[in-house]
Amino acid sequence: MLVELMILNLVIMLCCWIWATFNRRVGIVDVAWSACLALNILLTASLTDIAPLPIRLFIGICSGIWFLRLSAHLFRRYLSERQEDRRYANMRQAMGKFQHIGFLLFFMFQAGLVILFFLPMWALLTTAEQGWRPDYPIVLAIAVVILVVAFIGETIADQQLYAFKQQPEHRGLTMDQGLWRYSRHPNYFFEWIHWFAYPILGLAAGLYVLWIYPVLMWLFLYYITGIPFSEQQAVKNRGQNYLDYQQRTSMFIPWKPKK
Repeated sequence: MLVELMILNLVIMLCCWIWATFNRRVGIVDVAWSACLALNILLTASLTDIAPLPIRLFIGICSGIWFLRLSAHLFRRYLSERQEDRRYANMRQAMGKFQHIGFLLFFMFQAGLVILFFLPMWALLTTAEQGWRPDYPIVLAIAVVILVVAFIGETIADQQLYAFKQQPEHRGLTMDQGLWRYSRHPNYFFEWIHWFAYPILGLAAGLYVLWIYPVLMWLFLYYITGIPFSEQQAVKNRGQNYLDYQQRTSMFIPWKPKK
């Protein structure tokens, strides 16, 4: 079934690439990435009956809702922005006349990343009932708590930032209230926390390799796609206002701000 899901992801990304080629807004790729993950999860959880029913319900409902909410949030942000995301504007400028083929390859690469980050759910959903320890409901309950806490935290952080940006008087200023008072990237923090639910659940099925995913997500957020670019753009756009915010606020893990 993984092959069929990969083909589905490629088709969706290809359609989004065509759309982005016409309207010159590549940010739709972020919406498509999370939507593809949600679709992969929902299809696998509903069409396979290998894992125990509570596991299928947890991943199908909780993980499915996680990525559906993320996709909806990113789509709302995409619609509210009149210009292309600065990350992709920079990529477009760097690729020059090769931008169309460059972005095609980028969209296809994102389809592969969907499968990479879907593998923890796939591994759990395709572990037969006899492969689970009898006490797996206890571990499942812990995983549910982790995912619910992360879901609430990220939803609040996203909504606080979105509401702040909708106010014209906040232009050029930094969001430093609510969860953003304790972390410069609380949305990324709770996204990272969410990825602990799967390896913890995997303890009951001997899937210890899933512990690589919190590490992988931390590397992506901390060093590659998340924080570095966000920090660079924030300093560029908000200058001293953001530099002051950096001095008093934890970068990732929520902590009491410095005076």
